[in-house]
Amino acid sequence: MSDPSPRSIAILGAGITGLTAAHRLATLGHRVRVFEKSDRIGGAIRTEHTDGWLIEQGPNSLLAGDPLVDALIREVGLEPERRAANPLARRRYLVRDGQPIAVPSSPRDLLKSRLFSFRAKARLLREFFARPRQRKADLSLADFVRQHFGPEFVDYALNPIVNGVYAGDPAKLSAREAFPSLWEWERTHGSLLRGQLAATKAQRARHEPPAEIISFRRGLQTLPEALAARLPADAIRLNARVETLTHTPEWKVIWNDGHGVHSETFDQVIAALPAAGLAGLRFGMRGERPLASLDAIDHPPLASLFLGYRRDQVAHPLDGFGMLIPEVEQRTILGVLFSSTLFPGRAPDGMVALTVMVGGARHRTIAGLDAEALLAKVQPDLSALLGVSGAPVFSRHHAWPRAIPQFNVGHERFREAIAACERRHPGLFIGGQAHDGIALPTCIRAGEKLAEQVRLG
Repeated sequence: MSDPSPRSIAILGAGITGLTAAHRLATLGHRVRVFEKSDRIGGAIRTEHTDGWLIEQGPNSLLAGDPLVDALIREVGLEPERRAANPLARRRYLVRDGQPIAVPSSPRDLLKSRLFSFRAKARLLREFFARPRQRKADLSLADFVRQHFGPEFVDYALNPIVNGVYAGDPAKLSAREAFPSLWEWERTHGSLLRGQLAATKAQRARHEPPAEIISFRRGLQTLPEALAARLPADAIRLNARVETLTHTPEWKVIWNDGHGVHSETFDQVIAALPAAGLAGLRFGMRGERPLASLDAIDHPPLASLFLGYRRDQVAHPLDGFGMLIPEVEQRTILGVLFSSTLFPGRAPDGMVALTVMVGGARHRTIAGLDAEALLAKVQPDLSALLGVSGAPVFSRHHAWPRAIPQFNVGHERFREAIAACERRHPGLFIGGQAHDGIALPTCIRAGEKLAEQVRLG
């Protein structure tokens, strides 16, 4: 169903948030134009196919189960392409004392697990009886979780999990901003364990399916490609660097495509850009940068090595999603995804694929090494932890000098700068990773929310 008053909307950024917003507005009958400074769509999502290997250069999977995400997949015709993760992906490994140990999946498994000491297990059980708490001030995620579960849980669970999500430092990340559900569970239930149980019960009451790890037959890039394919043929401008926005009262977007400077007028503007893109936006004839403070958001560098081996080169059964390594274990690697176990078609027959993550807030300098030096750094860890022998038969190296935005303590000041910019410039709507969160489902929801704000604005 179309909106009664079609408008023209400029969308800055052809990542998953911008494309989702563009798709939704186009289906409602609005004219959209997407400006992307690079030569491709999809942002961090990028899939490569080479000689039987499927390499995800950015995110490796999508957590489905959110009604908005599932509806979008059906709407763009990707349900037949959808692939559920191997059931083995439910198993996750954490390293302790130089050994990968499966994360307990039930209270009984927890009692028997070597992952935590008896004292840490007792602390976990006591947490179940914590009382609700109203905090007046934010604090670091490490301090927040330590107060609930104790220091051992921070070292051997929180630290590696945070590195798997943010490649960040839990001593700097904001409990309120980085993991808002935990903050809310403490406020309403006291116990984070009881809060999680209540959230699961509420999900079942809404008859929502449980969250499911998925991808698509030809990888995650299928999704942004499907969204783009449903837009009008002239809707996306690649290699278009937006230089200035003016509002008088129509919005004028001035951009450079490498061949000259162009401009076009619109009724409204969506800025679905990463922090650096938002910080660089210039407004008006004076070229003011109201979002320049977003340059201060930390983005630790990150590197990945996609490594292919013959199956007989890896002793570990690779029977899980992957392995995360706590900082106290003093290893180079942050974590390893068992890519060929996670989904079919990621490696040729008789081969296995590992995606090794390095760098982040833990090892910033290592992330800048070239492929050969990086492989030499990680090989001792792969040998000791997974029984990998010999050189890989296939490899791909990817590096992000500015990878994942960190929602550190004090992040609310960046949200306030974004809100102030929107108030000062009616008809401008801002969203994306630095504002809404980093997970793919969150980015998709952000795109839907931006479209709704435009529709109501």
